[in-house]
Amino acid sequence: MRPRLPPLAALRAFEAVARLGSVSRAAEELGRTHGAVSKQLQALRADAGAPLFDKVGTGLQPNAAGRQLAQAVGRAFDDLGQAYAEVVREARAPALRIACSASFAMGWLVPHLSRFSELHPQVRLQLSMTSAKEMREDRDADLVILWDRSAYPPEDQARAVRIADAQFGPVAAPGYPIERRDGALRVGRRIVHDHTAGAWALWSQLSGLSMDALAQISFPHTHLCLQAAVAGMGVAVAERRLANADLAAGRLVAVAGFAPFADGFAAIPHRTRPLSPQAQVFLDWLAAELDGG
Repeated sequence: MRPRLPPLAALRAFEAVARLGSVSRAAEELGRTHGAVSKQLQALRADAGAPLFDKVGTGLQPNAAGRQLAQAVGRAFDDLGQAYAEVVREARAPALRIACSASFAMGWLVPHLSRFSELHPQVRLQLSMTSAKEMREDRDADLVILWDRSAYPPEDQARAVRIADAQFGPVAAPGYPIERRDGALRVGRRIVHDHTAGAWALWSQLSGLSMDALAQISFPHTHLCLQAAVAGMGVAVAERRLANADLAAGRLVAVAGFAPFADGFAAIPHRTRPLSPQAQVFLDWLAAELDGG
């Protein structure tokens, strides 16, 4: 059970008088009459069973017990005020909801978000990290960040805002056996993304190289495809930015370079809500950040 609290209505009057040293000034600040504030102080004194103020000239000064209570009440009011201000702020400025693949969020976006927060602390972001398939079914996001728009309805594709180039290429663990001959790469196993399997065909078309594989394995997320490649399970195709960390660390090697995909990264705004100023700020930042790698 909570400890017994003093009369809460009287605490506001007590705190104001203790802080201002005057019933009249406290009444003015609180929008109450002098008599109403005095009655609140009397009620609190009666409940406490001890005086909380000493008369000093024409004003009041908290005694030892009053100072102790005033400090506690002041801290509580400060905490309450800050918490309430946060609630009001969130209610009046709801978070900007961004939907993107879990792989893009973990592999690139989240590591870069501290810079966005530093530049735009007033914009609150809420990330929805899902699979490419689930993103297509998301109807609440203010912005959906993606590169493959082929499975989206024509009206969504028409609203898409291109924000940056995208480059895809095959990657594999160092030493993974790959034979390159007559414009074809021959490998033991190709690693495919469940929901964006067209990446392999598009890369092949753009690079002029075919990929012949004896077997194939698929995963629902790009980061799982990359981890499978790191483990030596086969060759995966991935966007350069998402593979950069593994490439730089030597866990993966680029098998045949990266080819630019014409559509690039894009954002699809909400179907019915107009693009908010916060959403535009995020899009401008995202475009600049992606352009920088």
